[in-house]
Amino acid sequence: MIKLPLIKRTCESILAAALLLLATAFPSPGWAEERNFNMTIDEVSIEVAPGFSNKVFAFNGQVPGPLIHVKEGDDVTVHVTNNTTLAHSIHWHGINQTNSWRMDGVPGVTQDDIKPGESFAYKFKADRPGSLWYHCHVNVWEHVATRGMWGPIIVDPKNPSAIEKSVTKDAILMMSTWEGKYANEYGKGGMPDDVANYFSINAKSFPSTQPIRIKTGDVLRMRLYGAGDGTHQVHMHGHDMLITHKDGYPLANPYYVDTVPVGPGERFDVIVKMNNPGYFVMHDHVDKHMTNNGAMMGGPMTVFEYEGVKPIDGYVWEGKAFDPNFFYSVSLTQGYGLFNSAPFMGKPVEQRRRRK
Repeated sequence: MIKLPLIKRTCESILAAALLLLATAFPSPGWAEERNFNMTIDEVSIEVAPGFSNKVFAFNGQVPGPLIHVKEGDDVTVHVTNNTTLAHSIHWHGINQTNSWRMDGVPGVTQDDIKPGESFAYKFKADRPGSLWYHCHVNVWEHVATRGMWGPIIVDPKNPSAIEKSVTKDAILMMSTWEGKYANEYGKGGMPDDVANYFSINAKSFPSTQPIRIKTGDVLRMRLYGAGDGTHQVHMHGHDMLITHKDGYPLANPYYVDTVPVGPGERFDVIVKMNNPGYFVMHDHVDKHMTNNGAMMGGPMTVFEYEGVKPIDGYVWEGKAFDPNFFYSVSLTQGYGLFNSAPFMGKPVEQRRRRK
């Protein structure tokens, strides 16, 4: 004879399992939300390195473009207006566009391009989490490789891992290249025989980059992006980097490195335990990338400045005005939405006659 308490416990277990299954299949409506954003594409000039400026097609007038921070499952609408003199589109790199393939941003395949003065509304679900990004898909060899048409999308997962929960500071680093020969000529550059001679993090070359200020005991996550046309070998001094995600996907077996190869379009999430107080650099180990048009030192370099550590006399960034949001570290703590950054804004350029 089956005892009633046993039947009761069995029923409770079945009910609990059913509720868990329902919760997984149909997340709480409090998680996923609708997000509506406005974005323009503008012709501006940015200063990449001291004495070197580049004309760009800039999302909301800035390079990198504004941070889009949403949650897995959110329904996202981005209203895009093209204020430039050339056609563009936006590809949402990493968004799988499940049941929304017409939003993939490829002219001649999923949409017509967005002509000068026209607008287009992209609507999609943030269907997978991770470090994603967006970029133009018209003349990508110029618009993406040398005109700064890229920005980050961070999609928070429903179920972050234990190591992700341990992170105390987040930073976004988008690597890119620039061609001085065509810096002021829209419609040119990015061809196989063109040569890049400036290299940057978040559209700035050292010494115009910024430090990453941390405290002993911080757990730092850096999201490394190959946003331009070059391949970078990102090397951090004094610390090992734990690679936890590749192209937004969590790795089953994270592994430690001191150098990360970041190619065009690639993203790596690395987590670092900041436990070695001092001033340490991180730079590109492709040696020619560490120049500004051949002049040392330059390129994609930053310095980790530990709180409470006194720098050496003559420290290269002594007295430098500090921007705590250069790596979007502040914006990433401010919830969900679209975040512009004033220091990334360029200066409007006089528009040429619009091309038909």
